[in-house]
Amino acid sequence: MADTSTPDIVYTKVDEAPELASASLLPIIQSFATAADITVGTRDISLAGRILATFPDHLTEDQRVSDDLAALGELVKQPGANVIKLPNISASVPQLVAAVRELQGQGYAIPDYPETPETEAEKEVRARYDAIKGSAVNPVLREGNSDRRAAAPVKKYAQNNPHRMGDWSSDSKTRVASMGADDFFSNEKSATLDGAATAKIVLEGANGETVLKDGVSYPAGTVVDATYMSASALDDFLADEIKKTKDEGVLFSLHLKATMMKVSDPIIFGHAVREWLKPVFEEYGDRMKELGVNPASGMGDLLERVKDEPEIMAAIEDCRAARPPMYMVDSDRGITNLHVPSDVIIDASMPALIRSGGKGWGPDNKEHDAVCVIPDSSYAPVYDETIKFFKEHGKLDPATAGTVQNLGLMAQKAEEYGSHPTTFEIPEDGTVKMLLEDGTVLHSHEVQKGDIWRSASARKAPIEDWVNLAIERQKATGYRAIFWLDENRAHDAELISFVKPILESKGVADKFEIMAPREATRASLETITKGENTIAITGNVLRDYLTDLFPILELATSAKMLSIVKLMNGGGLFETGAGGSAPKHVQQLQSENHLRWDSLGEFCALGESFKFLGETKDNARARILGETIEEATQGILDHNRSPSRKVGEPDNRDSHYWFARYWAEALAAQTDDPKLAEEFAPMARALAENEDQIVSELAAAQGSPADTGGYYHPDEGRLAAVMRPSPTLNGIIGT
Repeated sequence: MADTSTPDIVYTKVDEAPELASASLLPIIQSFATAADITVGTRDISLAGRILATFPDHLTEDQRVSDDLAALGELVKQPGANVIKLPNISASVPQLVAAVRELQGQGYAIPDYPETPETEAEKEVRARYDAIKGSAVNPVLREGNSDRRAAAPVKKYAQNNPHRMGDWSSDSKTRVASMGADDFFSNEKSATLDGAATAKIVLEGANGETVLKDGVSYPAGTVVDATYMSASALDDFLADEIKKTKDEGVLFSLHLKATMMKVSDPIIFGHAVREWLKPVFEEYGDRMKELGVNPASGMGDLLERVKDEPEIMAAIEDCRAARPPMYMVDSDRGITNLHVPSDVIIDASMPALIRSGGKGWGPDNKEHDAVCVIPDSSYAPVYDETIKFFKEHGKLDPATAGTVQNLGLMAQKAEEYGSHPTTFEIPEDGTVKMLLEDGTVLHSHEVQKGDIWRSASARKAPIEDWVNLAIERQKATGYRAIFWLDENRAHDAELISFVKPILESKGVADKFEIMAPREATRASLETITKGENTIAITGNVLRDYLTDLFPILELATSAKMLSIVKLMNGGGLFETGAGGSAPKHVQQLQSENHLRWDSLGEFCALGESFKFLGETKDNARARILGETIEEATQGILDHNRSPSRKVGEPDNRDSHYWFARYWAEALAAQTDDPKLAEEFAPMARALAENEDQIVSELAAAQGSPADTGGYYHPDEGRLAAVMRPSPTLNGIIGT
């Protein structure tokens, strides 16, 4: 029977390494929380959980699961919401297909993912699966705007223990390449609606009118955008950059976000694969189509489908030899930048390359300069300017660098390009129009077959909340505050028309600057290089990019960021950082039973969640639990108790032991609640006295393959056995 009650704190069940870590950490959290009469329960927003919730009609009664994502979508609109959100998979098609196969192998009779649906039944199944793809979770849960920053203990530790940075050379050949014309940036149109409206999106072509989307509703004051990327211009750009890269003798690399931009970026990715192997497709395209080759699925899938075709394989090798060397995702295993669309995550790949001094790994397993191909020029200038800055000034010094905090506009699906059903690959030449119900043409574009057209919006209430949040944060910190908005971009110009009047009405216009992303990038780098701090106030996509870029430069990782979403109706959503490296962590656990995932992001979010609960529920013990979590987190950092990367050394499970110990010791030592201190004193003593036994039990678990019963849908019993291998620790915690 499913648990339908709402716990005080909802801890999300997700995927990959964060979910593995939860099997070890969550029992500790639940045990400590009982001291304050706080319930901590889970809700499943994992990819596997969402798939199962989508197909109840294909499952037996005991296999059916509740639609936890929909339930959480309603919860975050309530004043009492308190949700800790861990990183979840934003599924690409290959990931979705792999998860479906795993679930089918476990006995769930869900349908296959229809790559090319033909029947009405297949189209209906495809529509259900498409709702799961990409960033399907975040737009549902983010009913507030984002406040992301490095927690004070984390920033202090990074300055005292600076991570290695690659050296930059002024003659580095690394550069950013973007289209600059006929792309989403250059073709964008934007308008703010005076009143509430319902629109439909139509394509007027030679065969008449095709309705692409009907019944898109907007409240008054919504900023509505529309734009497109020319497919022919994209192909010309890619061909030109491949040639230039070959001439320059550096690596070719593509940087997109096919997981979040679930419609547009996979199409762009497919264009890159096709252009890279253009001679092969020209000669063997028909046969490859028969074999089910889809360039958007990547080189890995393509090679698997043609492996028994010697002529095609030989043609691919000839083509590779004529191309520039490829940036490698995993050079040891021959995984290229074009292998799998979900491996191409710009907000992780570009900061990693920049941190390495502009170097990427080539097929020879050595580092080289690289051309970073970012087709759309909307935000490519951020990375371009960062690279230029470090070429001029050398690498950033983490020991002295200030910090860039971020306030991001994201509430109520603001700027959710590609993550919702208003992005289309155009089926024929014609004109795409956004028509209001009174016949008004809001936006119109002349397009050609294969072009990528998309629309997004930002509502008035979230925009106003975002600006007011920025005012509060600047007042609290006194930091330099910059709105990253380009007056020459259609969407940004509309946002500026909201921002300026609010700042002026509050009498704080002199406290803020408004700069285009390129200029804001340089200003922010100049600020932190001097050891000073700044707040980047950005839209949704830039929020995503910058909260990886700057943390990776400052801290070496974005997983340790404090991310607070002040929900617009009064609740709190506490996010725990990024999960881009999670797949490699899972692979290491499976092969060596060593999990190097660092739960520091979870610790930071947990402390904020308990303190928030203390404030909203007037629960003094919850507040004390939150404050002592901060002390425990500081202890993890001060005593270097974070996981090691190598098998045989302390891993994630060890860090959880130390977190529990430091937390219990802090609770036993606090004086605000003597009875609470008395309750935790025995646990604190037991954890300390049994250190050798616990550490040895945890160490003994490592070294052999670990079986959790599944990658996307692990067996709970097996997972618990793997992640909780210390009977002594489990007994002391009481679970």
